[in-house]
Amino acid sequence: MFTFICFTVLAYLILGKDIEEQLQKLSGVNWGEKSARLQQKIKVWANRAGRVAAKPVLQFYYVLTDSKTSTAEKAMLYAAILYTVLPVSALPRRVFKLLGILDEGAAIFYVYQKVREKITPEINAKADATIHEWFGYEYAYIVEERKERKKKE
Repeated sequence: MFTFICFTVLAYLILGKDIEEQLQKLSGVNWGEKSARLQQKIKVWANRAGRVAAKPVLQFYYVLTDSKTSTAEKAMLYAAILYTVLPVSALPRRVFKLLGILDEGAAIFYVYQKVREKITPEINAKADATIHEWFGYEYAYIVEERKERKKKE
């Protein structure tokens, strides 16, 4: 039921509808518990999607876990993350090809526009640290070496 309410909040926000009734249903939610379970789903998805795709989802995750984030924003973030990492989609990729990817991108873009000011340098650092933990540091060194070579050229 919790997940359905979060998806409803996201859909209502996109459509410009009132979300107060849904927010009341989320008033007693333990967001710490919900976000801990969500991180495991993100990790499984990130291993398939890669480090570049994982970064915005991790940024959203760390905004979700921030105490300064409102309930409406938490519900919206939770729904956007789940919509991205779960194999279930309103427009399945197998059937709708490119459109099946674009609907997830549109959800992420919409939520990003709503919470981008909350993605602080600290949240970026947490997301980067998690990516390095999951994928290793080798990638970062390769990128830095390329940047150094370009500067010299």
